[in-house]
Amino acid sequence: MKAAVTVSLVPEARGGPFVYWDDLDRAFAAAAKEGFDAVEIFPPDAAAVSPVRVRELMDRHGLAVAAVGTGAGWVKHKLRLTDPDPEVRRKARGFIAGIVDLAGQLGAPAIIGSMQGRFGDGLTKEQALDWLAEELAWLADRAQSHGQPLLYEPLNRYETNLINRAGEATEFLKSRGLTNVKLLCDLFHMNIEEADISATLRAVAPHLGHIHFADSNRQAVGRGHTDMVPLVVALREIGYTGYLSAEVFPLPDSATAASQTMVSFRQWFGAG
Repeated sequence: MKAAVTVSLVPEARGGPFVYWDDLDRAFAAAAKEGFDAVEIFPPDAAAVSPVRVRELMDRHGLAVAAVGTGAGWVKHKLRLTDPDPEVRRKARGFIAGIVDLAGQLGAPAIIGSMQGRFGDGLTKEQALDWLAEELAWLADRAQSHGQPLLYEPLNRYETNLINRAGEATEFLKSRGLTNVKLLCDLFHMNIEEADISATLRAVAPHLGHIHFADSNRQAVGRGHTDMVPLVVALREIGYTGYLSAEVFPLPDSATAASQTMVSFRQWFGAG
């Protein structure tokens, strides 16, 4: 398994669960110093990040890009794949397509989380899921052209009412024939929604593509009350070799959150 850390370049997301902020150069340097294997980037849009520049940073610091997030599509631009307005859905697809292309140039997958939207106010769940499946299929094909999967993240009930549990997400992907979409399992969301996180990880293992490594309070692992023992056993049993990426609050500050993440990563996985 490999350790990654998040960096947000989105001013509108300030206060959110990202370890580093605003400056890719500093984030890459700090991540390398702490011993991370990769950086997970959350840009305001695809045009805001130069893939040439990022590859220079990757080479300089010996780091990979673990994934590129699309959350700014909702936080900054208010775009959702399941919006009742077809023009908003069209713009949402275009926004994510740009991130998919950027991520592909960096050898990484793109994440779809908050941009999945929700149903209600006249929009039925069935229609929202139909639109979501249609968009995921199209975007997964685009990701495939870069040799990458698309990452789909089930969110907790306070952030979406579409799909909240990993098992439910797996059944959705299977029933819709979405073959190039992998699950992003976020331990914070799972703490809210799953009855047994370790059992869920075993059940969805064939579809698992990425993990957000966060404690119960969305701080660095070790600062909450998540019982890591069964999770570590489950991840080892299923042979997970992907990233554990710290999408956590920078508390009490970025440096401490990053350091605590690596302390926990080394404690539980003996690597880094």
